Amino acid sequence: MSERRITISISTLLLSIAAVGLGLLFWQLQSLLLVLAIATVLAATLSPLVERTERLRLPRWLSVLLAYLGLLSVLAGMGLLIGPTVVDQIQTLVRKLPSYLEVLEVVATDLVMRTGMTEQDTLEQLRQFFDFQAIAAWTFRSSQQLLVRSYDLTRGFLGGAFNLILSLVLSAYMLAGSEKLIGGLARLLPQPWDERFAAQVRPMSERMGGYIQGRVLVSAILGVTTAVGLTVVGLSEFALGLGAIAGITNLIPFFGPVLGAIPALIVAIAQGGWTFLWVFLLFLAIQNLETYFLDPLLVGNSVRIPPLYQLLAVLGGAQVLGIIGALIVPPWVAGISVLLENLYLKPKQLAEQKPAE
Repeated sequence: MSERRITISISTLLLSIAAVGLGLLFWQLQSLLLVLAIATVLAATLSPLVERTERLRLPRWLSVLLAYLGLLSVLAGMGLLIGPTVVDQIQTLVRKLPSYLEVLEVVATDLVMRTGMTEQDTLEQLRQFFDFQAIAAWTFRSSQQLLVRSYDLTRGFLGGAFNLILSLVLSAYMLAGSEKLIGGLARLLPQPWDERFAAQVRPMSERMGGYIQGRVLVSAILGVTTAVGLTVVGLSEFALGLGAIAGITNLIPFFGPVLGAIPALIVAIAQGGWTFLWVFLLFLAIQNLETYFLDPLLVGNSVRIPPLYQLLAVLGGAQVLGIIGALIVPPWVAGISVLLENLYLKPKQLAEQKPAE
């Protein structure tokens, strides 16, 4: 029986060691890489605003500064205008949530008994199945786990605040010195890949920024629509708070709208009467407005990737990076798809068409 000898060249061994070392380095620098990923997304998102400001014949650095100051001023103004009311309504909702869940359990039990199920064992099983306190606790734990992933990566609350500020500063530097930065990165690549890479930076930025701009705009529209609609149907006590929750959760594709609707539906059930029906119809209309009009118009045209890939990006990002990942991974997938299309799929298609000609 002959023996097989496995030979490993020195170059292969060195490459393997370098790959392992590089992987360990990336693992140690995961917090910094996350900051760079967020900064890149922020820079791509704010690039159109900077370019509009630059049309006033201002220096690039001054255009970046004015764009950031303007954006922060708008956010601060909105926070001062509606922030206290939103926080107060959400705090009141959290205090009343246990009593609302008890009402929800009573309503569910009463509904089951009306169907004719009066046996004690059956009712007890249904109570265990519809244990809303346990469901709420599970939901809280699941949300907490997502937050903990983001919390661990940013090294706590203070670390998260510092990383957010650092991301803003880095994104400002990226925008102010974008030409030098792109040129420096391109010079690291051999010809002709340096020119090809430099040519793809702008379309990548447009697609990544377009995704975030579209999501923010859709979320803002739906948040305002939800608040106004809840006021009309009789939930004015929590309208702004629930509208803010719906708007923020809607930043997460696919799952965000459902998560945003749950608190409002729980409050509506506790209110009794026809309130639940009207709130349910309101969120159904809002969901259809987003799915069939706003998302295709404001997000779909900029992303240009199948919904399945967007869903996988959200799930993968949430699994690895928590809520932060669910927000920043989809725009990165949208940006990388530009490289895949322009550097591989289109050249491959052209190469396949040449023999036919």
